[in-house]
Amino acid sequence: MSPSPDAAPDAATDAAPGRVRWKRFAAIAAPAVAGAGALVLMTAQGAVASSFAVSGGSFKVSAASLSGQGFVQYGGVDESKDGAKHPVQVSAIRSAQIRDMCQSVKVGPFTLRLTAGTGDKPVEANDLVLDVEQLNADATFSGIEIGRDASTLDKGPDGARGPAGMFGQQASTVELRNVRQVAWATTAGTFKLNDLSMKLGAECF
Repeated sequence: MSPSPDAAPDAATDAAPGRVRWKRFAAIAAPAVAGAGALVLMTAQGAVASSFAVSGGSFKVSAASLSGQGFVQYGGVDESKDGAKHPVQVSAIRSAQIRDMCQSVKVGPFTLRLTAGTGDKPVEANDLVLDVEQLNADATFSGIEIGRDASTLDKGPDGARGPAGMFGQQASTVELRNVRQVAWATTAGTFKLNDLSMKLGAECF
């Protein structure tokens, strides 16, 4: 089917060097974690994303922007204490600055809401690893390599790579805007939360 005239600007954006439309990016990445066969394979190869048992529920994170240096991504599996497995995309960033960050998690009938980086100083993180179930954002990458063997990724934090033969991708820098994410786990070497506020409230989105 030929694209409509209205689709031409998006096609041009897709073709721009160093830029990737997130919907296309997600479509390429999805096969790495989709389906029971992939889940069994990743588990057998030890591609467990988080180094700890995750809780029984995911949480939401939003941000106005995330600027990162040294980005890698590959498929993984988070595991709950009861043995339940949760396919994720592991996104690891060597250093990141996040503005207007919000994190919310349901705790029984309540929602615990954390905000940070809402003033002049952004949230700052080193060796940031996000185990993501769902992500919506406007994304720009520079120096991106898509389809690289996950065991050879070398632009992210030390040790952030997947098993041999797994789909992987990496970039020198990543810029995300209007971020909406559902995640199972987050880890970081350091996580500096400027303007931190934590209270009961509404979900981030």
